[in-house]
Amino acid sequence: MKLLAIASAVLITLAGNTLAMAETANTRAQVNAELAEAIRTGDIVGPGDSGLKLNELYPNQYPAVAKVAGKIRDQVKAELAEAVRTGEIIGVNMSARKLNQIRPDLYPPVGKGPGNTREQVKTELAEAIRTGDIIGPGDSGLKLKDFYPHQY
Repeated sequence: MKLLAIASAVLITLAGNTLAMAETANTRAQVNAELAEAIRTGDIVGPGDSGLKLNELYPNQYPAVAKVAGKIRDQVKAELAEAVRTGEIIGVNMSARKLNQIRPDLYPPVGKGPGNTREQVKTELAEAIRTGDIIGPGDSGLKLKDFYPHQY
């Protein structure tokens, strides 16, 4: 019986090691492919202290990089006006909250999609309680599973 348990443990360990080696080989192949692409396009830092990439130092030796079209001035101004109108800009205090979060009475309500049903919320709460994924005591912000890891 002990021999069977030991053999099972060895087989499980070997299977885990094989999977880890396959993942490492896959990751290594990805990294090598990314490096080859960076060398081909000159997207690696060149010599010296300039911090410029090879394709910036020697643009005639590498393929041109396609530029992404930016927004025109009128588009940016329209987006800013809409953000100001709806309060979607950061407030002046240090809280990093948006104006419509600080003073929701001054801005139009933010449209939200359909929420969860009562049953869905109750199910989620039960699961959070079961797994300790709810805020624990005090002001630390830690969850119960972090306070009492042996219970979850």
